[in-house]
Amino acid sequence: MRATRLAVAALVTALAATACGGGKQSENTGASGGKNGRLTIATGATTGVYYQIGGGLAELISSNIDGYRATATSTGASVQNIQGLGAGTYDIAFSLMDTAGDAVEGKEGFDAPQEVEALTRLYSNYTQVLVRADSGIKSLKDMKGKRVSTGAPASGTEVIANRLLEAAGLDPAKDVTAERLALPESVDAMKDSTIDALFWSGGLPSGGITDLTTSLKKDVRLLDVTPQLPALNQEYGDVYQKGSIPASVYNQSKDVPTIVVANVLLVKKGFDPDLAADIVNLIYEKKSELEKVNAAATEIELAQAQAVSPVPLNAGAENALKALAQKS
Repeated sequence: MRATRLAVAALVTALAATACGGGKQSENTGASGGKNGRLTIATGATTGVYYQIGGGLAELISSNIDGYRATATSTGASVQNIQGLGAGTYDIAFSLMDTAGDAVEGKEGFDAPQEVEALTRLYSNYTQVLVRADSGIKSLKDMKGKRVSTGAPASGTEVIANRLLEAAGLDPAKDVTAERLALPESVDAMKDSTIDALFWSGGLPSGGITDLTTSLKKDVRLLDVTPQLPALNQEYGDVYQKGSIPASVYNQSKDVPTIVVANVLLVKKGFDPDLAADIVNLIYEKKSELEKVNAAATEIELAQAQAVSPVPLNAGAENALKALAQKS
C-alpha cells in the first residue's frame, strides 16, 4: 500500500508539474495578472481534491490563455490561501465558503477584512470524519479525551473541526488531544494508531480518504456529524447544509449523512477583470477536462456560480458568468 500511495502522489505531482507549460510568457506584474505572466494557484494537501483540480485548472490556463503559465502549489488550504492572496504570494486560491466569508468580514481567523473577490462558486466540500473502529467513538461527544487530527494549521478543515467540536459541547483546546495534521499525515497516523480520529473537509472522492478506507477497511468508519448541524446554523447561518457521502465513494456498507459547505475560487481585489473572465469561461467551457481529474468537478454548476455572498464577485468574472448563463 505504501508503494501505491507513493505512485498516486507521484501521479498527482506530475499533473501539477505539467501545468507549468503551454503558454507564452508575458510581462504582466502584480495581483492584476500574475508576475511575468506566471500565475500561482493555492490549493491544499497533495492528497486532496483542491490540489488535483487546481492542477487541472493550471493546465487549462497554461494551454488556453495566451501569455500565461499557471502552476498549482500545495498549501495548508483555506486560511493560508487567503492570507497568501493578501501577501501577493498567490494569484488564485481555493477556499471553503465559510472561511472566505470570515475573511471579507475580518473575523475568526482574520484580524481585519481581507480584500478578496470571487471568480466563481465551485463544488461542495464534504465533512469527512473518520474514527478507528476500536476507538469507542460513536458521536462527536465521544471524542473527549481522544487523540484527534483537526486538520492542518490555517486550513478550512481546522475551522470546521473546531466548530463541530464546540457544537458538540467540547473545548477543542482542552477536551481532546488535538493533532494539527495535514491529510497525508493524518492518514498515516490513523494507520499507525497514533490518533483515534481525523477531520477532513474535501470533495468526493478525496485520495487520502480512499487510501485510508481501502487500507483499514472495517477498522475505520465514517461518522455522522449531522446532529451538530442545527447548532452550526444557529451560530454561523446557513453556510452549512446537510449532505450525504454515498456508500460507493469509499466502498462503505451504507451512505453516511454529513455536513457540506461550498468551495469558492478567490483572487485579490484588483485582479485583471479580462483575465478573470477568461479563467471563468475556461472552467465552464472545459469543465469535462476538470471532471477527468477528479469527479468532484461534476458538481461545478453554472446555476450556482454567482452564489458567493458575502464575498464580492470580480467584475470580469461576474460579466462572464452572466454571459454564460444567457447562452445556457
